[in-house]
Amino acid sequence: MTNRKLLMGAWNNLSVNLMRSILTMLGIIIGVASVIIMLALGNGAKRQVDEQIRNLGGNVFVVFGGSFNSAGVRGQAGSLQRLTDADADAIEHNISAVVAAAPELRSNVQVISGNLNWATNVIGSDNRLLVAQNWTLSEGREFSAAELGRGAKVALIGETLRRELFGAGEAIGQTIRVNKLPVTVIGVLGAKGQSARGDDQDDVLIMPLDTVRKKISGINRANPKAIRSITVKVATQQDMPWVEEEMTRLLSQRLKSAGNDIPFRIRNLSEIVETRMQAMQVFNSLLAGVAAVSLLVGGIGIMNIMLVSVTERTREIGLRMAVGAKPGDILRQFLVESVLLCGVGGAIGIVIAALTCLVLAQGFAMAAVLQWQVAILSLGFSAVIGIFFGYYPARQAAGLQPIDALRYE
Repeated sequence: MTNRKLLMGAWNNLSVNLMRSILTMLGIIIGVASVIIMLALGNGAKRQVDEQIRNLGGNVFVVFGGSFNSAGVRGQAGSLQRLTDADADAIEHNISAVVAAAPELRSNVQVISGNLNWATNVIGSDNRLLVAQNWTLSEGREFSAAELGRGAKVALIGETLRRELFGAGEAIGQTIRVNKLPVTVIGVLGAKGQSARGDDQDDVLIMPLDTVRKKISGINRANPKAIRSITVKVATQQDMPWVEEEMTRLLSQRLKSAGNDIPFRIRNLSEIVETRMQAMQVFNSLLAGVAAVSLLVGGIGIMNIMLVSVTERTREIGLRMAVGAKPGDILRQFLVESVLLCGVGGAIGIVIAALTCLVLAQGFAMAAVLQWQVAILSLGFSAVIGIFFGYYPARQAAGLQPIDALRYE
C-alpha cells in the first residue's frame, strides 16, 4: 500500500468518529499550545529584560547616601547625606574602568506650561547622567559648561513630560515653571519606556545640579555640597566586581563613618533586573512542566483510543490479512493513524498558541515572542508522541491471527 493510500485511509478512519478524535486530541492540543505560549512569554520577558538593561546603560551601579542609626532606629537609604559631587569626581578619576559617574539630587515638583501642569521628578545633575543612564537627545542640546557652572535655569525634559505639557507642539525654547521657577527647555530626551520596577523613565526633568540644589530642593546646611546618589557606568560586565570593590574602598576612605552611621550603599541595577528575569524563568519552567504533563496525558489518551480502535476493527484487520495484507502493513496503518492524530492536534495547538500570543501582545500589552522554530519543533515532537504511544496498539493489531480476527465478535 502506498503512503498516500495509507494517509487517506487513516484520515477516513479518524473522520468516522470525528468527535472522539477531537476529544482524543485535546491533550496534545493543550500541551503543544501551552508549551509554545510559555516559551513565547519567556522569550518576551528576556527581550524586555535586555531592553531594560540597555536603557539602564548596560553595567550600572547606583551609590546612595547611607542611613543614620540612632538608639537602634535606622533611617532609610539616603537619609544620611554624606555623599557630595566631589565623591562622584573621585570615582570617575580614580577607577579606570568607570565610564561616567554622575552626581544626582532629586525632588518632586509641579511643572506648569500655560494652562497645563504635571507632577514629576526633577533630577539635578550634569551631562554625565546622559552617558551613565544611556540617554540620547531626540531634540535640542545638552547643558553647556557655562550653564552648569552658574546654575542656569535650563532643563532637559523626558518624552512623557513633553507630551503632557506641549502635545504635538514645539518644546525647544519654551519656558516652563518648575515650582514657580521659570525654566527654559533646551532639549528633549529620547524615549526609554518603563524601568525594571515599572516606573516611567520618560516622566523626568533634568536640570543643572546647582540649580536644583540652590533653587528647588534647598541647600543642606550641614553639608552644602550634599547629593542624593551617584550613578556609575562601568565599561564592561567583567569589570563590575572589582569596580564595586574599588568604589567601596575609595568611599570608605573618603566617608569615614561616625558611630553607627552607614555612610553609603551600592546597588547593582543590572543584577536587580537579572534577578527578576531568573524569577520569571523559574515560573515559566514550572508552567512548561505542567504543559509537558498535558502532552504525556494526551499521549496516554491516544494509546487508549488506539487500543479501543484495534478492538473495534478486529474483524476488519482479519479480513485485510485474509486478502493478503502483511503484519507490517497493519502496523504502518495504525501508526499512521496515531501520528496523524497527534500531528493534527499539534497543528491546532500551534494555531491556538499563535492567536493567544497575538491577543496577549495587543490586548494586554504582554511581551510574547513566538518563535516559529519552536512551533515546528513542537509539531515534530507531537508526531514523535504519536509514534511512541501508537506503537503498542499498532503492534497489537499486527500480531492478530487472521482466523481469530475473523471469528471475533
